[in-house]
Amino acid sequence: MPLRSTARTSLVDLVIEQLERLIAEGEWEVGAKIPAEPVLVEQLDVGRNTVREAVRALVHTGMLEPRQGDGTYVRARSDFGAAVQRRLRRAENLEAYEVRASLERDAARYAAERRTDADLAALRGALAERGRAWDSGDVAAFIDADMHFHRTVAAAAHNSVLAELYEHLGDALHATLQAVVRTPLPDAVRHQLHAHTAIVDAIEARDADAAERAALAHLTEAMDALREPGPDDGAGAGRTPAAATTDTIT
Repeated sequence: MPLRSTARTSLVDLVIEQLERLIAEGEWEVGAKIPAEPVLVEQLDVGRNTVREAVRALVHTGMLEPRQGDGTYVRARSDFGAAVQRRLRRAENLEAYEVRASLERDAARYAAERRTDADLAALRGALAERGRAWDSGDVAAFIDADMHFHRTVAAAAHNSVLAELYEHLGDALHATLQAVVRTPLPDAVRHQLHAHTAIVDAIEARDADAAERAALAHLTEAMDALREPGPDDGAGAGRTPAAATTDTIT
């Protein structure tokens, strides 16, 4: 088969790549509103139609989300992350949490085997941040701090694929975490301070088995909470779609 000349990358494709890079690198964080169209036109030095087509393409993949009369927001860090979110919207809270559990058990084990002193310092800092967020009574801040802690564990595992999978899954799991945090259970169960401290202690001791057990213990408590009947209808939190407990997944 003879070779053919390849088409030159279009200006729209180049703009899409730039926007994807801004999202992937965290310049535009998940949940953040992107600059208005005139601003993008000026910053990118391209035409309005080019910007419009690029944004529309990312809306189609699920990375961006337009909100009528408000603007366009970042919904996922990549098209893969957007696909994960679409799938989780059809899942139940318990199903989503079981997937998270599988990743976190492995992350804790590998972190115990591979962590550096810098990783350990980051874990202690994330644990302290989580405690401060709980004390503040701000549910949204606590959920963010909790996810930051577990992302730090995943980073300490030094497996880029696992860390990326957890990053995408975490973006989509805010609704499930709200279901757990808002479950009418004793604060000790919802806070799980001792369980999270045990994870860090095991990672510090380089005890992979203990780290895995500690991760499993805290996840089991959360999954048990999701299995309990809800206070209003008795249906059980685990039967609630993972995206149904909040208006948007951030």
